Amino acid sequence: MKNFIVENQFWDLFPEAKIGVVVFHGIDNTIKEMDQYKEIIQSSEKQALKFLKEADFSSNDVIKVWRDAFQKFKTKKGARSSIEALLKRVHKGDHIGTINPLVDIYNSISLKYALPCGGEDIDTFVGSIRLTKAEGDESFITLGTDKNAPPYEGEIVYKDDEGAMCRCWNWRESVRTMLTENTKNAFLCIELVDDSRMDDFKNALSELANLVEENLGGTYRISILDINNKEISIG
Repeated sequence: MKNFIVENQFWDLFPEAKIGVVVFHGIDNTIKEMDQYKEIIQSSEKQALKFLKEADFSSNDVIKVWRDAFQKFKTKKGARSSIEALLKRVHKGDHIGTINPLVDIYNSISLKYALPCGGEDIDTFVGSIRLTKAEGDESFITLGTDKNAPPYEGEIVYKDDEGAMCRCWNWRESVRTMLTENTKNAFLCIELVDDSRMDDFKNALSELANLVEENLGGTYRISILDINNKEISIG
């Protein structure tokens, strides 16, 4: 049995955080007709603009809250939250390209609600996953390279028994566990550090689950982890 555990080292830094998880089993993520996902993403790009009201990009609340969060742990120089990376492209007028249905769906939800969303293939996990501080010796190879780039000691990471799965909390993911066309069982997550946005957070989780089910089938379970609920089974 595989579990997802958010360890106390994380809660010591972010006691008010919420980690929303949608565990999907039995989906069909093969690429068929991608135009519908392109349309979903472009619609979300337009909706995302409402979060960018300040002329100075970094002054927008949805950007600032994550920059502040990244100040609390050791990060690679220049590392930014996944939502900042998406919103920066939208801010510049660049479209987000399609990858595969699952990734396109979670990117669309991320943009629509201006919250970091991510996903991994459960069948690639070695043991349980943990959101915690890195030891600094975890293996990590990201897309576009074959070079091992371990996280810093004290960096917030998702990791399993094989190595790091996502560095700097939600900055960059490992090739080893990423979602592909062959993914059947998926671990999807949405992260919240701003308690004032609980409604958006819950709506995003629900919409993410519904969109995946409608388009890719499968069954799902939604869970929210917080300082009082630190562990769930992911099958």
